[in-house]
Amino acid sequence: MKKALFILFLVAFAALAQGETHGYFSFEYAKGQEKSEFAINTFQNALFGFLYSGDITPRLSFVSEARFRHESRLEVEQVYLDVKASESFSIKLGLYLVPFGQYNLSNRPHQTMLIKAPLHVESLFPSSWRDIGVLVEGRWSGIFYSAYLGNGLIEGNYLNNGQQFADNNKDKGKGARAGIFLSRGLEAAFSYYSGRYDQGNERGLILKGVDLSWITRGFQILSEYARADLENPSPFSKGKAEGYFVQVSFDISGLRPVGSYQKLTYRDPYHGEGFTDSGGLGIDEEKSRWTIGLVYFASPNVLFKVEYELNREIEGEIKNNVLFVQMALHF
Repeated sequence: MKKALFILFLVAFAALAQGETHGYFSFEYAKGQEKSEFAINTFQNALFGFLYSGDITPRLSFVSEARFRHESRLEVEQVYLDVKASESFSIKLGLYLVPFGQYNLSNRPHQTMLIKAPLHVESLFPSSWRDIGVLVEGRWSGIFYSAYLGNGLIEGNYLNNGQQFADNNKDKGKGARAGIFLSRGLEAAFSYYSGRYDQGNERGLILKGVDLSWITRGFQILSEYARADLENPSPFSKGKAEGYFVQVSFDISGLRPVGSYQKLTYRDPYHGEGFTDSGGLGIDEEKSRWTIGLVYFASPNVLFKVEYELNREIEGEIKNNVLFVQMALHF
């Protein structure tokens, strides 16, 4: 369905619109300690993405984006029509990136200083979380907002396995993100999502988040907090997960040192490994991560990243630190 939508938009609008094409590419190397996911060093994540957008009329435009993931699988990232009434109000119809927090909207390799996504982004919602439906957004006088109605998330063993495109129940996922530009380069926003995620349309999932960023020409501070509350069937208690990250980077003659601290707590007695309708093994995680790295801009469009992750779990020290190297470019 996603591929059909993407092809339909390209064929229908390529001849009608004055379009622009952009692309991006990244490639990684990972080497970890003996208890890490990368105990055997590996090259990985050869990712290629392309974006085609354009205007059909002064008030009607389109955006289409796709990525080759896992070296061979093509996935549609976005494909929607944008009907713009004014700067303060526009409607997007189709497949869109969900505006929950700031990281999900700007997660392409050339847009991030980190190679690995923060812990809460890895765990509390799907990677590049998307939905099919209606999204309205706008901005005026230093205020910006987004509100959406779509098919929502589906129940899985973990929250990050909740991506779906065809709805699994009668309920729709709905949410919003609203914020304010406090000064030049400084903004704060609040995000909210609510929807029933089980096939029986009985149990709700609520996500809340806050993000704050300060970005200048030579300095950047990003921070984001998110919390998930999950309803579980009796006799299981409710599930709860929350996490945050803080990231700081600054410019030194084309080099950008970057540092980040991240923490995640995830407790859910009903879901987890082996999840079925009768439940799973449960989830009880509490971990943190320090990341230190360096980004080198070989040109405005080409960057090289090196970072080292120091991972810590509540149950004690595990030898699972990881070194990552990435090359990324956009054009």
